[in-house]
Amino acid sequence: MFGIGIPELIIILAIVLVIFGANKLPEIGSGMGRAIRNFKKASDEPDEIDISSSESKSSSSQEDKTTHSS
Repeated sequence: MFGIGIPELIIILAIVLVIFGANKLPEIGSGMGRAIRNFKKASDEPDEIDISSSESKSSSSQEDKTTHSS
């Protein structure tokens, strides 16, 4: 699928184990799981667009103009 086999995964896991240590691996895994879960949750929610705030901005920015005839 990705072109990564078992030997490559073992090498990557060994490098990660050396860099972070055995005590940090569960913490890193849970953080990655939370990040993926939050991403899926955010992508499933519908987009919320607040139309009323843009209307109130445009009406408050308009000023009454009087025309002067000469």
